[in-house]
Amino acid sequence: MSSSSDAGDARACAMMEVSTAGGSGECYGVGIDANIVTASLAPNKTHIHRRYCSECIALAAKAPHNHRMKSGDYTYIWQADHWPQWQYDLTTLADALAKVSAAQGRLHGRLADVGLAIRDQASLNVLTEDVLKSSEIEGELLNPEMVRSSIARRLGVDIGALAPVDRHVEGVVDMVLDATNNAANPVTIARLFSWHAALFPTGYSGMSHITVANWRSDHDGPMQVVSGPIGRQRVHFEAPPAYTLEHECARFLEWLESKTAEPALIKAALGHLWFVTLHPFDDGNGRIARALGDLLLARADGQGQRFYSMSAQIQRERKAYYEILEKTQKGTLDVTAWLVWFLDALLRATENAQQTLDLVLAKSRYWQAWAGIPLNARHTKVLNRILDGFEGKLSTSKWASMAKCSQDTALRDITELVNHGILVKSDAGGRSSSYELAPRE
Repeated sequence: MSSSSDAGDARACAMMEVSTAGGSGECYGVGIDANIVTASLAPNKTHIHRRYCSECIALAAKAPHNHRMKSGDYTYIWQADHWPQWQYDLTTLADALAKVSAAQGRLHGRLADVGLAIRDQASLNVLTEDVLKSSEIEGELLNPEMVRSSIARRLGVDIGALAPVDRHVEGVVDMVLDATNNAANPVTIARLFSWHAALFPTGYSGMSHITVANWRSDHDGPMQVVSGPIGRQRVHFEAPPAYTLEHECARFLEWLESKTAEPALIKAALGHLWFVTLHPFDDGNGRIARALGDLLLARADGQGQRFYSMSAQIQRERKAYYEILEKTQKGTLDVTAWLVWFLDALLRATENAQQTLDLVLAKSRYWQAWAGIPLNARHTKVLNRILDGFEGKLSTSKWASMAKCSQDTALRDITELVNHGILVKSDAGGRSSSYELAPRE
């Protein structure tokens, strides 16, 4: 416990100006008391900055300077006396757990009735969405064709011509597939470092050089999550100091790989949150936290393939996600509200997976209907794009762009498909002709 003067010094550093970008956090152990289960937590945010405070850095080097404060006198839960013994009420969570388990059972039962090819296509769609949306949460937009091609090649799924893929996309896909396909393998510090290196193959995040495959150092000061214009920033979260990371990450991983009393789905939620609290890297913490969540969900449902995307659901509910994280971080050690939110979002993610499966089945039926029709590589590529949910009207110019061919070649391709009854001219008016899939009988 720090002295009151030390606590004042720590609070004073919040007044220093923003210097660079980054992120952080910390974790602790798990305990159980009757129907109340205890573990640990804290959050992540969109705009992340560091603030420099030389006094705090000097104090952190002294063993007596502990980051915990007196009971009731703290801003974030990691500063509480009894951290990390935060609590949740299993009775309150029982209904949400039952609903998620039932929804997952319905989905897996339906998948059991379809062929391997359909399951592979469904998994390809989900993993593609997972990679895209997890990066999108962090404000990074990846090329969908590159992501899909990279995953398809690794899964051995035939999607026709493959798009060229850059090493950044390959690295993100490496991490996601390692987390899901190799979920049973132990999570070690070396494995986390390999994921981080895969996310940042150049050693840069944007234009900024970062520490890769190692814990953050906080050499520019404590890590804070900040939003708003310079001069009017709002601090959403300040992470625990970096000098605790080696010990706390080891403790987190020990919990992760131990048989603990939490229901498996709750452990997935806690693992996600725990790593966000640790926030041990200069960048990429959110994506790695979601990968760890997926790994624990894969262990929970015993499925080597992923058929629903929690990252996509978080992106759809991004505002609520950050709000519940901040509320939990600034609340008490009882994190029941966060777990309810996570389980409810997981339920919606599982239900949305039914729609993904519907699309895959519809796509399969279309290709079966076209099996006897001679199609060239451009036909196959563009029809796949349409079946995967192409938005807007299909024109000769859009065909030429997707197929990378001339307008004349695009018109010939479209005319052939119209003659085969695959495409029809759209009834919608406009300056140029547009086309759509012919209705199935």
